Amino acid sequence: GLNCPLPILRAKKALGTLDSGQVLHIIATDPGSVKDFEAFAKQTGNELIESKEAGGKYEFLIKKA
Repeated sequence: GLNCPLPILRAKKALGTLDSGQVLHIIATDPGSVKDFEAFAKQTGNELIESKEAGGKYEFLIKKA
């Protein structure tokens, strides 16, 4: 239920605790998060493995570089 940039900031913090190759699963409700997480992955060098929407929820899988 958070609006950007909070989901991005929390994802960045969570990715910082992961080892290279581990995957972070993110669930967001803000439609703007789709473009935000695509850009975030590119800017940080991490891989956006999956991006999907179902029932007003947006799910992302980001693999840490």
